[in-house]
Amino acid sequence: MLEKEKEIKALVSRFFEEHSKGKSAAMDVIDELFSANIVYHGGSEEIRGIKDYKNSTSESYNTFPDLHFNIDDMIVEGNKVAVRFTFTGTNKGEFMGRPSSNKKIKAWGIVIYQVVDGKIVEAWEIADNLSMMQQLGVIPAPKK
Repeated sequence: MLEKEKEIKALVSRFFEEHSKGKSAAMDVIDELFSANIVYHGGSEEIRGIKDYKNSTSESYNTFPDLHFNIDDMIVEGNKVAVRFTFTGTNKGEFMGRPSSNKKIKAWGIVIYQVVDGKIVEAWEIADNLSMMQQLGVIPAPKK
């Protein structure tokens, strides 16, 4: 692995580690690791700029204050890194207009980050939202 690819892997690993320490740690590291002009593509939303990215991150922790992330796979090529991860959390805040359910979730996601000059400049993320919504009772799970 090239030195630059090692640096990118370390940067993204640090981001996931800090995210797993809770809202305060996650928010503190965003300015350091993300470009002010971050473009985030995730699900049905596109976020532009670090202020809106921080707001979205804060909302996630308001809904799931004990969010925890585990990196399952990481592949680095050039200035991009693909990460397959598992996340867990307990629904303690409003989610999709519904009050807290206090239910625990476990789901997976995949994100591709583009890193330029030591900062994440763009991200494309998809998560297993169907499973998460079923675990929270937002939509029914299939009958077995």
